[in-house]
Amino acid sequence: MTDSNPAFLTAGAAAAEIHAGRLSPVDLVDALLARIDGLEPKLGAFVSVWENDARQAAEAAHKAIGAGHAVGPWHGVPIALKDIVEVEGRVTMGGSQHWAGRISEVTATLARRLIAAGMIVIGKTHTVEFAMGGWGTNRHLGTPWNPWDLEVHRTPGGSSSGSGVATAARLAPWAIGSDTGGSVRVPSAWCGLTGLKTTIGRVSVHGVLPLAPTMDTPGPIARDVEDAAQLYCLLQGPDANDPLTLRHAPDDPLPALRRGIAGLRLGTMADSERAGVDAELLAAYDAAVDQLADLGARVETLALPQSTEAYGAMVGRLIGAESYPIVGALVDDPDLPLDDDVRPRIQLGRDMTASDYLRLLRDREAHKRNALLALDGFDAWLTPTTVTPALPVAEVDQTTTPARFTRPLNFLDWCALALPCGFTAGGLPLSLQISCRGHDEATALRIGWAYQQATDWHRRVPPGLDD
Repeated sequence: MTDSNPAFLTAGAAAAEIHAGRLSPVDLVDALLARIDGLEPKLGAFVSVWENDARQAAEAAHKAIGAGHAVGPWHGVPIALKDIVEVEGRVTMGGSQHWAGRISEVTATLARRLIAAGMIVIGKTHTVEFAMGGWGTNRHLGTPWNPWDLEVHRTPGGSSSGSGVATAARLAPWAIGSDTGGSVRVPSAWCGLTGLKTTIGRVSVHGVLPLAPTMDTPGPIARDVEDAAQLYCLLQGPDANDPLTLRHAPDDPLPALRRGIAGLRLGTMADSERAGVDAELLAAYDAAVDQLADLGARVETLALPQSTEAYGAMVGRLIGAESYPIVGALVDDPDLPLDDDVRPRIQLGRDMTASDYLRLLRDREAHKRNALLALDGFDAWLTPTTVTPALPVAEVDQTTTPARFTRPLNFLDWCALALPCGFTAGGLPLSLQISCRGHDEATALRIGWAYQQATDWHRRVPPGLDD
């Protein structure tokens, strides 16, 4: 263990130091809490910081590990939870001021699994209200500050905004997000992180506030692919409280992670999809594709049956249809303190009939089959994660979405990995998205791992926050 601040360690490195006896969980938690204390007034990543509980858990972990009673390799490693993940007896607001006093009556299955592994929950992170929005903004509870620009308030990405900011700013080694249309991947993209959108049914949603139940997928936000893969292993698995998790056996991506990508066939986006994408982002995307080819992958153009914008529009309708029965009565009440940018997104479902909804579900199945036919013979599809780098919050058009490249994967029930692939001339992160057919997270992680072994974008720290 060097004299460097342990808050800068990845989760995997922190775990190794703890279990080698070179780092105490107490010192790690102290370092993170000191960093939170200094930076949180500026960044606003957390809804609540569980300082006392985290310190007590760290003391207990230190004693247990020292006595030879570690419960596993992640005992003593902290994590942050998006504030849609329920923990019994705690407030879970889901980004809504209206729910400021809402006490959880259950603990989410994923939280139970993390705690059972000995991990320390350091706090709850901000989210867009009801997890409905890709920009990461929240009118009433505050918009976290993207740490890559300390002068201009830029979009952190949403809806898992606080999880992205906390992980990027080294306030937590990793965090939990959720992804219904890009809410793990967009914050990962704009905060220079690695985020995994899991296939629905891989990770239990029991105890996670719902938005659109046919597309909601919890997942990891981490600093590198290896941490994302390790956290995915902890999260996935059958849960009787979520029947979708019983349909597929867990799949460990770790044995194949370091296998390399020689011979894999990777699809690149058609020329028509390049329109409207930021020039620096396109250049970074092209360079990433060339890097993967240099690593031995076969790279060819792959055009899906529908444009990303067409898929995205259907996602918007589906989210509206499924979220309106859940929170429609709230968004329709003008007297409640709700985000007026979020209301119309939910209200897309207000006038949708049962016939409209069933027809959308039927059409979705046809689109899924056709997309799989297009993917036949390919191992993955490569796109940028977003269309632009992070924008100044003041310039955001809230009637639009930054999720053009992310939404289609939720609609098609594919999995996807977002990871850094460069920076703008002004120092803002740029991101590559690696999309694979459903339940093939192992391949997405394998490709991402190979890319990160050949590059160092994921190792960079926001300037001004690197000491």
